[in-house]
Parts: sequence; structure tokens; C-alpha cells
Amino acid sequence: MKNLIKTEVGGKTLSIETGRVAKQASGSVTVQYGETIVLVSVVSAYEDKTVSFLPLTVEYQEKIYAAGRIPGNYFRREIGRPSEKETLTARLIDRPIRPLFPKKYNYETQVIATVLSMDQENDPDILAMIGASAALEISDIPFEGPIASVRVGKIDGELIINPTISECEKSDLNIIVAGSKTGVVMVEGGGSLINEEDMLEAIFFGHKEMQPIIDLQVQLKEIAGVAKRPFAPPEKDEMLVKKVEEAAHSKLREAILIPEKIKRRTALRGVKSEIFENLGEKYADRKEEVYDILNDLKKSIIRELILKEGRRIDNRKFNEIRPITCEIGILPRPHGSALFTRGETQVLGVMTLGSGRDEQRVETLSGEELRPFMLHYNFPPYSVGETRRVGGPSRRDIGHGGLSTRAIEKILPNKEDFDYTIRIVSEVLESNGSSSMGTICSGILALMDGGVPIKAPVSGIAMGLVQEGDNVIILSDILGDEDQAGDMDFKVAGTCDGITALQMDIKIHELSKDIMQKALERARVGRLFILDKMLAALKEPREEVSPHAPKIITIKINPDKIREIIGPGGKIIRAMQSETNTTIEIDDLGIIKIAAVSEKDANAALEMIKEITREPEVGVIYEGTVVKIMDFGAFVQIMPNVDGLVHISQLASHRVVKVTDIVKEGEKIRVKVLEVNNGKIRLSRKAVIEEENG
Repeated sequence: MKNLIKTEVGGKTLSIETGRVAKQASGSVTVQYGETIVLVSVVSAYEDKTVSFLPLTVEYQEKIYAAGRIPGNYFRREIGRPSEKETLTARLIDRPIRPLFPKKYNYETQVIATVLSMDQENDPDILAMIGASAALEISDIPFEGPIASVRVGKIDGELIINPTISECEKSDLNIIVAGSKTGVVMVEGGGSLINEEDMLEAIFFGHKEMQPIIDLQVQLKEIAGVAKRPFAPPEKDEMLVKKVEEAAHSKLREAILIPEKIKRRTALRGVKSEIFENLGEKYADRKEEVYDILNDLKKSIIRELILKEGRRIDNRKFNEIRPITCEIGILPRPHGSALFTRGETQVLGVMTLGSGRDEQRVETLSGEELRPFMLHYNFPPYSVGETRRVGGPSRRDIGHGGLSTRAIEKILPNKEDFDYTIRIVSEVLESNGSSSMGTICSGILALMDGGVPIKAPVSGIAMGLVQEGDNVIILSDILGDEDQAGDMDFKVAGTCDGITALQMDIKIHELSKDIMQKALERARVGRLFILDKMLAALKEPREEVSPHAPKIITIKINPDKIREIIGPGGKIIRAMQSETNTTIEIDDLGIIKIAAVSEKDANAALEMIKEITREPEVGVIYEGTVVKIMDFGAFVQIMPNVDGLVHISQLASHRVVKVTDIVKEGEKIRVKVLEVNNGKIRLSRKAVIEEENG
């Protein structure tokens, strides 16, 4: 049965409809805001997969027809690999809903969000997040929702809900907040140096404004009236649990307290193998079950150490940052490089500069975008001592790259001041917690090493949380094992003056305002500590870019001269580029950008352009060629495609009866410019003669 319900969000109507389309899915809804519409369906299998995790996949698809266009690629259809925006949005949907499935729910589940209509003003990502929760709520799939999502912006000091795409461009803040009825479950976004108090206010402003969306889902669930499928987690073999825990507890604890990651992991692997082997043939076919018990015990021990004994795996204080080293300029040919090491996390940042032609061109629902800044994050298997197939970037790689991009792009120089395309590549060489924050730190140092005049340096830190009832411990600079055993992963990046990027995921149902406030303050202190270490290695950007970076010269010419630079069929500009080994770009306003490997090549191209675009100056003497004889005078070409008239009275100091008595076609003569008026040029040979004769 078709059901449509509505509410007001941010001064506009948001509607959710079900029972009209995609009725064979376990649950499906269409969410509309303005003229943007997203269809979200969810399906969950009825057969349990023999895995120890939730096999949830989330897909977000942007159909170009939604914006009333045909795809611009060769195939004229949406290509198979998701775009960066699609991948990042799929992660946005996944992260807040994943913790809300029951533990041990091992049924393959798939969420697919499809953008059907896009009005160029209301971004569909928020609607897809809302739709995922709503589709799960009205389905028979066990789900501990609902949750809702809103985007929060800040324009002229005022917080606004769901700013339009055009409003986001002038907003000081752009964060996505997801939450339940009673608390925040996820935050993602960034801002232009937002202080902690303002960020906290924005987050909980968003939580307050999303409540009508949660109420709407509760209402829709009641109307749909679909009973949840019965599910109970498989009962534990308490005898086996007790047996494993008694045999493993002290040995696991001893292994967990080994500070070095590789040694700790080797010891843990040895304990697990020993415990399983000692169980004997009776449990030979229950290895996965035994390992699940051991993993749960490992997590429990780590939490006990933190909550009851007040200690961490590596014996640091809760607010202590691991040792940091920063090495600058370690690669000779790239245009900037830095190696940032924090504990057992090590990231190589490599920066290269290019011209406008190197900008990334991306087709989106809003049209083609040009991106002059790119950050690419790579996480090879050796960084965690593993072997696996090496291919293209994973969703995780794209997600970490997106977070690092948001953190850095706010402090890059304006295009008018630094007309380069910038690319940073993050090579994670070792990882034991928060390689994305290491990416930010190494990337900033690489920019400074490359002479990029950034507005301010940025550092980043990952915070953790372990909570049991009223006992709450906040951890600074978390390790990988602490992240896995904890209840929160909270990443904050910014300058000494404010936050540029923020990402929070929690594994418990919600997080209170007080705890988040403490975490933000602890993160501020931690990132300033890291920033001091970075600035001790390189205090400010180098004065000049690398000698290996392209040299870029920008000049403006008369737009009427553009066709002379380009030439018929592009002949002249191609010849100039070939001769000078440069890249030359011209826009319709007459702005020319010359990019060259060397300054000598750039200057050579510049001189050629100046020669072609030179304008005659009154009072200046030029050597020209007589190109046409008339009864009243001679036309002389003084520059390429620039002719002027020498009137018969200006050919000589005496009276001239016939023009050909003085000059012939093809003859070279010296002339002086008397007047330039609306493109007409008056020249004089007589003035040159008189001037030379004194």
C-alpha cells in the first residue's frame, strides 16, 4: 500500500514515500527534498552466512539522467566504477547504520541508494542517508533505529540546516550530522578554522533539527506495519567460553602488553594457536568459534586495562602522544616531500605542481568540475605486515583521502596568488593507528617543503573512547588495537586557530554533548602538540618552489589578439609550444598562462607572444614593409597583421607627386607612428627623416 508522509526541515518540505516502487525489496522508500529524489532499497538474505562479521554492503548511485543530461564519456552511460563522490556517500550511509544491526547478525544485507532526480540545489547525499534508515525501519530486517541526518552550514554567523549547493560555497562550515532520538552517532565534514565551541554548537544544533525526520520514520514504520523477522544471536557454548578464557586470559594479557605492534601480533597469534591446539580433537572443527571467543577476550582485556587499571597497551598516559619525527625534502625530484613518523605510523607525503591542464576534470550531477587540488591516499599491504592483491584505491583509501583533502584544502593559497595545480600523494609506509592524520601532517610538510605559500599549517589527531556506564576514558592518539576495542574513533584536524576537518564514528548508540566537548578539547591540545613538532622541522614554507617544478607565467592580452596567437587551425600556438617546449593556455578574456620546465623556455614563449600581440605606440619608430601602393599614399606593415597608412604628404620633406617615386611594394622603410585611432594607424616617413637629420 502506498504511503506518503511529510515534515518541514530547514524551511523546506521533506517527504518519504513507500509502497509505490521497488516493492519486492525487503524495504524501499523514495525521499524527496525540493526536486531532488532518491530511491533507497534494502534487502537482507534469509540464510546465515558462515562469517564472523556483518556482511553489509552499501551502494550509492548517481544517475546522470537525474540532472537532465546524457553522460559525457565515450560509452554515454554511467561507467561501472563508482565515482569518488559515490564512494564517499556510500561510506556516509554505511557508518551510522552498521552499529545498529544486532550483534552476530550475519545475514548478507545490501542497501542501494539511487538518485532519480537532482535539482542542482539540494545535495542527494543527506536524502540517501535518511532513506537507508527509513527503508530498514519499514522492513522486516532487525535494526535498532531510526536515525536521521542533516547538513549544517554557517553563513554570516548564522547556523542553517541543509544549505543548498550554492550556499555551501559561501558557508564557513559544512558538516553532516547523523543522530538518534537521544544522541549523535556520526559527524563528517569541515570548516574554515571553526573553534571547538562553535563546532560543538553546530553539531547539536543539527541533532535538534533532525528530530522531525526521526519522528517521521517512527510514524512511517507504524503505518507500514511490517513485523521484524525473528532473530536471536546464536547461543554461546558457555562451557567452551569458560574453558578458553581460563586457559588464555593471562597469556593474552601478557601478549597484549607488548608495546611493539609486530611483536604483539606475533605473540597473540601464537597464543591463539596454542589454545586451539590444546583443546584437542574434540574442537577441531570449531576453530572459528574458538577464535571469536579469543578475539572477544582480547577486546575485554584491553578495555579492563584502560577502565580498571588506568593503563594503555604501550604504557602511555591517556593524553600522551607517541614520539614524533619529521624529515623534510627526502626525495630529490618531486617538488616537495616529507616523512612523518608518529610511533609505528609512518607516512610519506609527496607533492607535485602542474599547470591548469593538469587539473582533474570530474563529471558530476551538477556538471563538469575542475579540481586544482588533489590528494591521493595509498595503503599498501606491507604497511601492516600483510600480503594481499594490489589494485586500485579501495573505499577506505578514498575515504581517508577525502578526509585529508578537506583538512588541507582550506589553507591552500588562492589561485590568483599561486596559479599551480597541486597534487599530494600519501604513501602509508607503516600503520598502527590514524594513518589519515599522518597523511595530513606529511602533506602539509611536503607543501611547505615545495614552497607553496599555505595560509597556515594544519595537523591532525585521532581520539578514542572507552565507556562502561559512567566510567568514561578519552584516549589521545589511539593505536589500532585501541580503536578496535574502543567505542569511538574521533579524528580532528586544524590549525592553531581552529578546525578544518572532523570525522567521528561511534560504536555505541550515541554520544553525549559533555563527552564530545571533552574529546574536542583534548584533541585541540594534542593537535597543537603535533603541530609544534612539525614546525620545529620546518617553520614556514620555503621562499621558492622547487627548481624542478614547472615555471608558470601569466599575462593578459587584448582579446582581439587571441586569434592571432592561436593562428589558423591552431597552427601558430602549436608551433610556439613545440619550439619553446611549453604549454600555453588562453581563455576568452585574453589571459594567457605559460607553463614550462625551465624559466628560459617560459621567457622564450613570452617573448614570442609579446611580439605577436605588440600594439603600436604613438611616437615610436618602426621598420616596416610596404605592402600596398595607393594614389594617396602607401600602406606599411609595421607588425604581424598590423598595417598603417603613410599619406603621400608624409613620404618625404619635399612635395611628392607620385607615391612610387619614393617607395615600392616590398621595400622596407622606417616610419614613425603619428596617431592610433579606432584601429587606424597614421604613419610618417618624413618625421623619421627630419628627426635623423636633426
